[in-house]
Amino acid sequence: MRTILYVPIIHTSADLGSLAKEVHKRGMANLGEDAWKEHLNTIDGFWNAIASYFDSTDVTGMKIYQDGMVADREIGEKIVEEGIRLGSKNYELVFRLLKRGAILMKTEDLKLVKAEHKYLTAITKDHSLTRKLIAFTKYKLIKNRLLNERDMYIAKRIDETLHDGEKAIIFIGAYHNIKEKLPGDMRILEVKSTEKVRKYQTLLPFIDKKQNELAILSRYLISKVEV
Repeated sequence: MRTILYVPIIHTSADLGSLAKEVHKRGMANLGEDAWKEHLNTIDGFWNAIASYFDSTDVTGMKIYQDGMVADREIGEKIVEEGIRLGSKNYELVFRLLKRGAILMKTEDLKLVKAEHKYLTAITKDHSLTRKLIAFTKYKLIKNRLLNERDMYIAKRIDETLHDGEKAIIFIGAYHNIKEKLPGDMRILEVKSTEKVRKYQTLLPFIDKKQNELAILSRYLISKVEV
């Protein structure tokens, strides 16, 4: 039996590299300063809960599959270190797990990751509203296909590299659909509910009308992990 601890993640600004400043700016503008700060506090609490769980878990020999990780070994570790320099809580946790005996795995296809980043950069960086709308339309048309291709690649990587009796951790954006693409002989344990993480992110833009639901989801996200 192969076992995967499945962590549906909420990206922090630090995870977004060159897109971070624009995402932060848009978050402030769309939600308002107070709501945006509350959201950031929820993300911090979410990662603290995840980290606390893994701090008390024996991860020796566990393989780590990471959203966006296009390399392993030295190059992969340099990517992790750069993420830490930018303030990524995700990469801080991965770094601690590696120090305790976990193994970083190449998870994604560089071409597919770069393709998505190119579309997102065009949306956020262009100063022309017309070109932004064109870039957004192009991304919307290709988004699902690109995400599916990434998911298929990730699932294939896990199937090929996670062997019988081994355990792994996957940190993956909540909108990915990896679970459905993995072989049936894998036991998948959700560290946090993918459905609830998705719902939180889906409702966030409607915070004025969905305050109660978001408050309940926020409390769940920052609560102690029970697997």
